[in-house]
Amino acid sequence: MTLVLAHRGANRAAPENTVAAFSRAVELGADGVELDIHRSADGGLFVRHDATTPFGVLAEMTTAEIRRALPDVATLDEALDVCSGLLVNIEIKNVPTEADWDPTDRVAEMLVELLARRGERDRVLVSSFTLSSIDRVRSLAPQVQTALLTWGTDPLAALAIVESHGHSALHPDVVSVAGARAGAAANHAHERGIEVNVWTVNEPAEVTRLAAAGIDAVITDVPEVALRALGR
Repeated sequence: MTLVLAHRGANRAAPENTVAAFSRAVELGADGVELDIHRSADGGLFVRHDATTPFGVLAEMTTAEIRRALPDVATLDEALDVCSGLLVNIEIKNVPTEADWDPTDRVAEMLVELLARRGERDRVLVSSFTLSSIDRVRSLAPQVQTALLTWGTDPLAALAIVESHGHSALHPDVVSVAGARAGAAANHAHERGIEVNVWTVNEPAEVTRLAAAGIDAVITDVPEVALRALGR
């Protein structure tokens, strides 16, 4: 069965990456959510797509400062609590073009520490465009599933990297798996015990095409549309 993951929560029904968006995704019957994390100056993990805010860079703000300035921004703990029982795709945002770029991958370490503190009770899949970030998660917690995010990359070439680094899944953009490439990628991945989850899939016809091709999950802004397209 192809899973439906709500991209930054049900972001058309509530502000993206907020408790409200995650709660709505749960209500709609999504199989899980996708969210983004950044660190705070005092070791917190917050759910937000961008590192920069109107009030400064998250990594340079304390938890208290973030709470005062951005009350709708959830902590990762809060998001995981709302999505209890669902699959949560946690994307580590750590790229050189971001204001909080950290080549030491401290966020990966902080995430592993948080999951351990929570007793590893959460269903999570940790993804990133930065290979070193998911490599770091895997080295610290090999039991945590990890996925490489790609954009505009040949999926078969990307799968070779995923396999060689021992990761669980590939997350290509929807354009990269157009036409027959979706089925080819899914078949190649499944032969190697790897999943393929595609982002961002909003058109019903694309949802059904990818499901028919054997794609494991679609990450979508409109989970209700995807669920309906799948007859659920």
